[in-house]
Amino acid sequence: MEDLLSARLQMAISLGFHIIFACIGMAMPFLMAVAEYKWIKTGKVVYRDLAKAWSKGVAIFFATGAVSGTLLSFELGLLWPTFMEHAGPIFGMPFSWEGTAFFVEAIALGLFLYGWDKLNKWVHWSSGLVVGLSGVASGIFVLAANAWMNSPAGFDWVNGQAINIDPVAAMFNDAWFSQALHMTIAAFVATGFAVAGLHALLLLKHRNSDFHRKAMKIALAIGAVAALLQPLSGDYSAKDVADRQPAKLAAMESHFETKKGAGLVIGGIPDVENREVNYGIEVPGLLSFLAHGSFDAEVTGLEEFPEEEWPPVLITHIAFQVMVGCGMLMALVGLMYLLFEWKWKHLITRRWFLWLVGIMAPLGFIAVEAGWTVTEVGRQPWIIYGIMKTEDALTSMPGLQYPFYLFTGLYLFLSIVLVWLMARQISTLEETYESVSYKR
Repeated sequence: MEDLLSARLQMAISLGFHIIFACIGMAMPFLMAVAEYKWIKTGKVVYRDLAKAWSKGVAIFFATGAVSGTLLSFELGLLWPTFMEHAGPIFGMPFSWEGTAFFVEAIALGLFLYGWDKLNKWVHWSSGLVVGLSGVASGIFVLAANAWMNSPAGFDWVNGQAINIDPVAAMFNDAWFSQALHMTIAAFVATGFAVAGLHALLLLKHRNSDFHRKAMKIALAIGAVAALLQPLSGDYSAKDVADRQPAKLAAMESHFETKKGAGLVIGGIPDVENREVNYGIEVPGLLSFLAHGSFDAEVTGLEEFPEEEWPPVLITHIAFQVMVGCGMLMALVGLMYLLFEWKWKHLITRRWFLWLVGIMAPLGFIAVEAGWTVTEVGRQPWIIYGIMKTEDALTSMPGLQYPFYLFTGLYLFLSIVLVWLMARQISTLEETYESVSYKR
């Protein structure tokens, strides 16, 4: 059990670290593309400077993400050889396509970074757009592989072996679209609010900076629209999970008993032993509606499954509540921004609103981490849902705490390097652009 815990913690830390770069790689290039588009259309130098500044941040996160992604690929083979032996031939195709998208992204990013004043403006802008599109494609391919673990397809499982393998059916399994949609929108929410929050805080420090004002407005506009769309994709995902993984949905809501007209629990602390939720607020019938589209629909409870196949209820429930809570807060702030932009533009740069946007900066990534926890922890004890348990996929190599220490140390080192590089970048932003007076 100690080795299993070490392996699972190692994967949790690795995925939790890497997912930040995946989100930024999917969304951030579109911010710099929007800024360059505005420069081409308006001729305002502030937008060109924004695109250049943001592209340097993209490059930093791309390089760090490449390292963390490489470490993850080693960990899969090192820790879960039985899983890779069976799963590799089935869902290898999306990983190969992800590698292709990664190389396209690298080439396009090189053209964008070094093509200023060398390429035609529209060609240069297109290279930035390709960075974003290939980043989204890369993320979707990886999500297709993860979705396969939640909804295995494209093979027949006979006597512990996969036969009649169909890689296309495996890639486009029943879960891939809902996961890809939800995660892609989440990437734009998290990145948009993080970038907007950073520039809002810098705008508090440099009140007359047109650079930070325009940066915040571009990032917040994208984050706000995505935040308002996210509940729709969340509803679609919840209905999908209710059909495919009813035990996961029951753990998300700490729903122990099968019943019709099931209530939605807001907050609360699950008491698994007594099969109840303490300190929560229950909205009657709402879980039935959200899961199956009817207030009277029956929702499967955890009691229908053997206890040894229950996901960790406490972790899954709390992570789900954190994800939804952060998402609702960002949707509210996003709605406020869109209303202000439409009706009361002067409120956008008020100190209280800038502080509010600044506070929102980390919430998107907190929601992403919590959502990923729901996806992965909520699938337990299965590594391939209904087919292979996580403990059965573990390597027989002893002493897994030592790789855990090694890889955790590497991720800590990468974190320190990243913080240092970004601190330098932010400092350079202040030194370079705070004294610049742009014509509005």
